[in-house]
Amino acid sequence: MSARAPRPVGTVTRGTTNPNRLRRMDRWIAATHGAELRRADDPLAVDLGYGAAPWTAVELLRGLRHAAPRARVVGVEIDPARVAAAAPYAREGLDFVHGGFEIPLPRRPLLIRAANVLRQYDEAEVAAVWRRLCARLAPATGDARGGLLVEGTCDEIGRRHVWVALGPEGPRTVTFATRLAALDRPSDLAERLPKALIHRNVPGEPVHAFLRDFDRAWAAAAPYASYGARQRWLRAVRDLTADWPVTDGPARWRQGEVTVRWGALAPGSWSWGPTRP
Repeated sequence: MSARAPRPVGTVTRGTTNPNRLRRMDRWIAATHGAELRRADDPLAVDLGYGAAPWTAVELLRGLRHAAPRARVVGVEIDPARVAAAAPYAREGLDFVHGGFEIPLPRRPLLIRAANVLRQYDEAEVAAVWRRLCARLAPATGDARGGLLVEGTCDEIGRRHVWVALGPEGPRTVTFATRLAALDRPSDLAERLPKALIHRNVPGEPVHAFLRDFDRAWAAAAPYASYGARQRWLRAVRDLTADWPVTDGPARWRQGEVTVRWGALAPGSWSWGPTRP
């Protein structure tokens, strides 16, 4: 009798999926991590918890191949029925497997994307999940920074999105991305903060102070609105750089993005803790 396969780690998500929902995250990944993928002998990426339909995995492959033509994607889902439903969409460079946070693949991936996966978990569980996933990333070697975990949340049609980028060593940055034409003020993005931050948007916490300062910079940049929402955003983000460690520049800001070092926004009680082997 063959041994029973280990039970996947995690719980089934709602599975809500819409085409192009993760386009902002995908563009950012291709722009910021594309060089690592191009250099790799086997540029493997994982779409973790892709949901009830395989659209996000299909789109991730398409986006990554613009940056790294040899990239391949494996969709990992904890619900076996979803894996079976996705099977007809498998093709060269795209596969679907049953699994969870353990990432049941023989090779460590250079990218794990986990979008809208941790919303249903408790905040206290996030660090352990992050550590588990980061331990599955390709390690840093030489000049290579190793794999990248991108974990975040967006609205149903991808207009507002916030994600954390982590490497094998832990959290690196937080990115806020939005469709500028639909933005009233930057703090509207608070409802899409990832689980590690969403309950920390209260006075006394760094992420609350950041969004407060962003709203103030946005208000001060109101005269630029006559030139369009993009110009107003550019001015507001430029003003933010005086007090916050913004890590990107105008090329990304024009996309309706801004990226800040994780350490500046981390909750006051945050602890990465020991790395899971």
